[in-house]
Amino acid sequence: MNLHSSPNQLTKEEQLQLLMEEYGDMVMRLAYTYVKQKELAEDISQEVFISCYKNLETFENRATYKTWLYRITVNKCKDYFRSWSFRNIQYQNLIRSVFNSKEKSVESNIVEKENQERIFETVLSLPIKFREVIILHYYEDLSINEMSELLGVNSNTVKTRLHRARKLLGSNLKEWQMYEE
Repeated sequence: MNLHSSPNQLTKEEQLQLLMEEYGDMVMRLAYTYVKQKELAEDISQEVFISCYKNLETFENRATYKTWLYRITVNKCKDYFRSWSFRNIQYQNLIRSVFNSKEKSVESNIVEKENQERIFETVLSLPIKFREVIILHYYEDLSINEMSELLGVNSNTVKTRLHRARKLLGSNLKEWQMYEE
């Protein structure tokens, strides 16, 4: 069974299970890039799939499941930022990203992981409109058009944000490098 089977072949629960298996990690990563807290990202991920389950019948196949789930995730994250709890509770811990390491020397793995963590932390420090395009483009491999559809903005706006985000990220990384020397 797969997601592209006819709706009559899969139950709603089976569709949800397949969506969670295929896109669960992606939803979690995207939510984390917005909220920067693992537990909160997990909560939002659960809300995304609850919403998905409730609305599976209304999915019109105008977009892919991936784009649809991205849209739900982004909206849930934005709802969180508009919520009372976000405005009244400060962030406590920033969970570091864990990257897969290849078979290299222990020292080179440590250096590479530290560099990746610093880059990712720098990405997370960007304003949200720049952070989201960097994450969606480089970490999730979305095209300009997919990001435009997902974010609900013109593709030229996405290109401009991506250009500005790269520029800002580059200058922030240069500052970090000069600080380290």
